[in-house]
Amino acid sequence: MSEKIVVSAADFGAVPGGDAFQDEAIQKAIDHVFLAGGGEVQIPGGVYHVRGLRVRSNVTFHLLENAVLEGSRDPDDYSILKDDKIEPVDPDQLDDSPWERVGGAPKHFHKYASRWHNAVIRVYHAENVAIIGEKGSVIDGKNCYDATGEEYYRGPHGISIINSEHIVLRGYTARNTGNWAQAIQNTKNILVENIVNEAGHDGVHITTCEDVIIRKCEFYTGDDCVAGYNNKNVLVEDCEINSACSAFRFSGTNVLVHRCHMFAPPKFMFRGRMSKEEKEAGIMANDSAFYKTNARSMLSIFTYYAEPATKIYNLGTNITIRDCLIENADRFLHYNYSGNELWQKGQPMLDIKFENIKASGIAMPLTAYGDADVPVEVTLENIEFSFSEGKEDTTFIRAANYKKIRMKNVKVLNAGADHLIKSWDTEKKGEIELINVECSIPEENRIVYTDEPFFCQAI
Repeated sequence: MSEKIVVSAADFGAVPGGDAFQDEAIQKAIDHVFLAGGGEVQIPGGVYHVRGLRVRSNVTFHLLENAVLEGSRDPDDYSILKDDKIEPVDPDQLDDSPWERVGGAPKHFHKYASRWHNAVIRVYHAENVAIIGEKGSVIDGKNCYDATGEEYYRGPHGISIINSEHIVLRGYTARNTGNWAQAIQNTKNILVENIVNEAGHDGVHITTCEDVIIRKCEFYTGDDCVAGYNNKNVLVEDCEINSACSAFRFSGTNVLVHRCHMFAPPKFMFRGRMSKEEKEAGIMANDSAFYKTNARSMLSIFTYYAEPATKIYNLGTNITIRDCLIENADRFLHYNYSGNELWQKGQPMLDIKFENIKASGIAMPLTAYGDADVPVEVTLENIEFSFSEGKEDTTFIRAANYKKIRMKNVKVLNAGADHLIKSWDTEKKGEIELINVECSIPEENRIVYTDEPFFCQAI
């Protein structure tokens, strides 16, 4: 086998600085390496204005120190798959029509070459691809505004990866992406390591992916940090997670969140609250008039996510959150299968476990409302918990349609309500097991059963 080649985008005419777009020269370098059988494309330090790039199989795209890709603010600049002569795309997968919600998903979510999937960097039907960066390297989406995009303002993603395998993302900063920073669908064997996400929308959003490792990353997002559903074998470890929405809006089979720090207040705010004029201008959400008078917290540590428009094979089961420090969030667990939750109408969750957790400053701890035909199991073990100031009289767990609620070695430091758990299981079909639970509420009053109407605010 011939040795893999290494080229510089500069040798193909890419010049940093100035106002001219450099994507054609950079794409020539990528295509040259791909056609030669694979290798590495290096991007020297400097700022490169780009409209859209496609990284192909067996190519390492290497942002050298202080190399910055700045995306166009014109959303029509990103349709790189339309005219690809080297790896033509099935025309049936191309669609430029405006965003429309079907169920909870964008209408063209499953048309993988559609406008909704546009990105600064595309990886499409590829294998053995790496996108890596050195110190100071950035992929900047410039808060690209798209009036036809999701929610009528979201532009292209930072990186879009679809129908691929053996992917490495490492070392760069993804900043101000028009939609998700890393959008990954139908892909296997993914390593996301040592990346920083700043502002934009979701940090890493994976759907129908298998064998995923996300580690040593820093997420400071205006939307969810780690999101997606229908995944299998996912490890998230040693990450800093700071969100204006949910730390995790997620589901899958065999999911482990390990040694993560999840905390608020959020560093960056959610762009959906901005005015149309502010979105068009591309300003930071933190500078929006809305946030001059409205505070924002992290909505949830773990929000269950099951999109009804997608057939789900990988059930919400064997989900574990372990050895984590959690600070200042509205909700601890948000599982609301009562019917008013748009994102929780697909496959219900079977079980989730929290283990070795220290959590403080939580306003509305756990909602565990399962499906009547698929009752949920929730386990809390080795937990130290405290409510946020002024929320001490809140119910710790609100539960319905559960197979089992198990609390072992749980300490609730400042419980002020007259009960710990409120259950809507008046027939007592499910089991509640409390082992070595410490709180100020007397043992005989810790569980109350009710037939009052159930309500949970959707998020």
